[in-house]
Amino acid sequence: MAALGAPLRTLRALLRELRHAAGRSYRDSPAYRHVLEAFRAHRVTSEKLCRAQQELHFQAATYLCLLRSVREHEALHREYHGRGERSPQEVAGLVGFRLPQQPGGKG
Repeated sequence: MAALGAPLRTLRALLRELRHAAGRSYRDSPAYRHVLEAFRAHRVTSEKLCRAQQELHFQAATYLCLLRSVREHEALHREYHGRGERSPQEVAGLVGFRLPQQPGGKG
């Protein structure tokens, strides 16, 4: 992570990843409420300057990276994970060969 970007952009992306992880009812999840409360508590106002704002933004960006990476890993795992062991006939068929017939009808 070279640059953090805008906190609002990070918040929106984080909520989007939570929606991917939790489904349609993501707004009812404790994670959604916690993220919104944390961002509201650490925003900069005219009365005070929150020193922990950059720390919260960095933690949110790190968590966003984790959620995104887990989602992409699961997608890759579903696409490329083996489907179990195949029979010799199936493997031969995949590469374009046929197994020889054994005498006596065994093969």
